[in-house]
Amino acid sequence: MDMMKTKDITLPRLNNLNPTLESTAFKLMEEAGELAQAIGKFRGMSGEQTKMSERQVMEMILRELLDVAQTAVSLMFVLEEEYGADIGQALERHIRKLIEKEYLRVE
Repeated sequence: MDMMKTKDITLPRLNNLNPTLESTAFKLMEEAGELAQAIGKFRGMSGEQTKMSERQVMEMILRELLDVAQTAVSLMFVLEEEYGADIGQALERHIRKLIEKEYLRVE
């Protein structure tokens, strides 16, 4: 797996919130919806003309994408801290699944 291209980001555990499994899952869905909205604006799917440049829309998409990522990371912290989940082990299973489904080719 040494040739596998990855994108690494490090996001903090938010320490001024008291997230629960449910509240964080709902927040994740909300953020995913906002990402879809931003992409819809970019593709003109909202039926309205956008006055934003492509660069502005890309920045909006990136902001929403990072909100999704932050919320997913927050949910991982909840699963680790409240339920004893092993994120490292889950990540290994996830990579194996990607290889088995042939979404990821390992040379």
